[in-house]
Amino acid sequence: GDLLPADGVLIQGNDLKIDESALTGESDHVRKSLDKDPLLLSGTHVMEGSGRMVVTAVGVNSQSGIIFTLLGAAGDDEEDGRDRKG
Repeated sequence: GDLLPADGVLIQGNDLKIDESALTGESDHVRKSLDKDPLLLSGTHVMEGSGRMVVTAVGVNSQSGIIFTLLGAAGDDEEDGRDRKG
């Protein structure tokens, strides 16, 4: 499936199923529709169907960007702590 490059809100969809395991760890595909769960997150994969979305966040402001930033900040803090200890 296609990788979603940005966060967004579904505005048109046809039997859309998304693999969100990269973000949630859940292996089941999630059905997305306009009236129920229209949020699409970057870093997830389209497994079935098609759709259009309005982009709401990209890069470091997207959900995956926030996660990577937090992981990077945690790694920097640990390295800084080791440097101070000697």
